[in-house]
Amino acid sequence: MRKAVSEIWILGAAGRTGAAVAAQLASSSLVLVGRDAGRLQVLAGTLGPGARAVTADGLAAIAAALSRGNPAVVINTLGAFGETAPAVIRACKPGVHYLDLANDLPSVIGLLDMHDEAAAAGKSLLTGVGFGVLGTESVVLKLCEGRPPADRVRVDMVPALDMEDGMVGTALAATIVEVLAVGGREYANGRLIRTGLGKHPEHLMLPDGTSVLTACGPSGELEAAKRASGARFAVSASTLAPPAFARAILPVISSLVRIKAVRNFATRRIAAIRTKAAKRTREFTWAHAQ
Repeated sequence: MRKAVSEIWILGAAGRTGAAVAAQLASSSLVLVGRDAGRLQVLAGTLGPGARAVTADGLAAIAAALSRGNPAVVINTLGAFGETAPAVIRACKPGVHYLDLANDLPSVIGLLDMHDEAAAAGKSLLTGVGFGVLGTESVVLKLCEGRPPADRVRVDMVPALDMEDGMVGTALAATIVEVLAVGGREYANGRLIRTGLGKHPEHLMLPDGTSVLTACGPSGELEAAKRASGARFAVSASTLAPPAFARAILPVISSLVRIKAVRNFATRRIAAIRTKAAKRTREFTWAHAQ
């Protein structure tokens, strides 16, 4: 009989996001997984006696460690999630619950499409944690509650900026590259079709009186809005969509980053960029359904 456990495994715990998650869960029994043994040991030492480190260099090693271990919950902060999520989920024993930080459209669709497989194994899968995917789903479900089925839905995101002066996280860098590789997408007559990044621009007035411009981007919010509403037509937009002057070169960039070697290089370069952004304390999501 499998021994009852309450361990929470954090994959990529030595990274900025993984370490922040670990700090929030310091009272739990944590297993910190990553490739940098030194950083993991230092982090474990700050979290109390319940934390321990597991060194695993690469996805195959992580999957092997998971198959040998007994996690109750696995938190995956390792992008690109389209590659890491299926391997991690299938390495976990039945009954293990999983969540990740994905927000690129293929990763979100891929994980949601694993529902039947996960349910048969008693696993719960949660994606888009830390991004607006879950918030978007909740807003759209509430908007559609008690109303006739929607034919069209549009969601607009104004993400909060909360980055310290430092490097862009690897998971965020991988998500940015995946968005560029996918290009624009929207739902038309129930089918996911190609469209232009930055299409469907719209000006929004924020509660603080400032105005922002949103435009089409193929984020996980698109899939969340489509599934929550059942609408035949769905668009997701964000203030992070590329400006008009950049759209002309996006097809070239999109074609290049579909090449795996270029995609990996671009992810590393973006992750090396130093950022300094003013903090904003609020994040807004608009949804329109008709």
